[in-house]
Amino acid sequence: MTGHHDDEHAFGEEPLPAAEERTFAALPPARGRGFADSWWGRAWLKALEDTALDGQQLKQGRKQAREGAVGAVSVRPGRITAVVRDRDGTSYRSDVLLQELDADAWDRLLEVVADRAGHIAALLDRDMPPDLVEDAAAAGVDLLPGIGDLEPECACDAWDHCPHTAALCYQVARLLDQDPFVLLLMRGRGERDLLDELQVRSATRAVRTAGERPAVDAPPPSPGSRGIPAAEVFALAGSVAPLPAPPPAVTAPARPPALDGGTEPAPGLDPAALEFLVADAAARAHRLLLAALAPGHADTPLPAEPTVWQDAVRMIASADGDSPVGRAAGDRLAAGCGRGRTDLERAVTAWRHGGPVSLAVLEEEWVPDAEALTRARAQLAGAWQDDDRAPRLRATANRWTVVGTGAQLRYGPDGRWWPYRKERGGWWPAGPAGRDPAVALAALLDG
Repeated sequence: MTGHHDDEHAFGEEPLPAAEERTFAALPPARGRGFADSWWGRAWLKALEDTALDGQQLKQGRKQAREGAVGAVSVRPGRITAVVRDRDGTSYRSDVLLQELDADAWDRLLEVVADRAGHIAALLDRDMPPDLVEDAAAAGVDLLPGIGDLEPECACDAWDHCPHTAALCYQVARLLDQDPFVLLLMRGRGERDLLDELQVRSATRAVRTAGERPAVDAPPPSPGSRGIPAAEVFALAGSVAPLPAPPPAVTAPARPPALDGGTEPAPGLDPAALEFLVADAAARAHRLLLAALAPGHADTPLPAEPTVWQDAVRMIASADGDSPVGRAAGDRLAAGCGRGRTDLERAVTAWRHGGPVSLAVLEEEWVPDAEALTRARAQLAGAWQDDDRAPRLRATANRWTVVGTGAQLRYGPDGRWWPYRKERGGWWPAGPAGRDPAVALAALLDG
């Protein structure tokens, strides 16, 4: 099927050059889970399902996507591309085309986004609020695809959406869930260009607003006072020199000095412990600096101060257990935290999978309220909606145990699922958390 794009490519040819291109590695199989959790991801799939004429082709494409038949996905303005394998091993290059926005439409869209700081913050948080799309539509820009907007092109020569282009669309829905900038790239602009343009427009608006603000009569400074009244600074916003560039990121924390010289240490001073603490402080300072230079840092709340137990677990988890200093520090922290060796080992395992949140999931059993319980049950029901191999689960508080196995899922307060395995008479963390209970459980059972 062809339409407003006429650049067809046979399988194996090099893609046409584009203003920007992102390539996503092949995603793992999605057995037992929905393809889109976000509302915009579901809107993408609705455009596909409303366009396709053959429901059986869609069903087959959905099955191929679940089985991991879609290779790496290339996304560039106006086109997504992937190689899709059939069960017999035959591979087809499949493309789906989406109309790019023209310069006038992009101008209107950028004005809409720059006009509301919440829109920019949401995009940076990898979210696409409905009011952003509604505001864009009011400006005459259809951001999300509609019926007939997703045009298929496949080397199998099907004239409608075939299983290969359908599988590609289902896989891209998973990418859109994680990052709405993927859709914006398809519409013609990459993330970096977009953010740079939004920064320019936001700064221009701020200067214009400052210039339109009425002058404020400030009282004369008292004798001996220092500084300039804020009203004068804001009135001169258009002529104030820009802030200097942030300092460059430090590539790695500094190496601590060796403290085990030839001189005997003072009584009560342990050079190995001090060396370990210096290294830990350098690593923490490095992480704090990286966080401070990251986008959106100013809007990020400060983390809670760790308890003594949490800090001991953190330090042991970060220690190099193969080095003499790391082993000595680990033994000393273990002796000082007042917990058994098994408890400490289990806590360190949890920390390495997810930090303080993972440690809390290990140690705190909580009963979800009615709203959280409804969300959890809906996720479980949706995870195996197309699969007759759904496991039998027994629920206790926030823990769902697979009947007859040593596998368990724990539901965290943030809505993520944590896999656990029965070992040595207790439940042990078995991996990082995920939004999809089926994926977390499959990884656990396969392991």
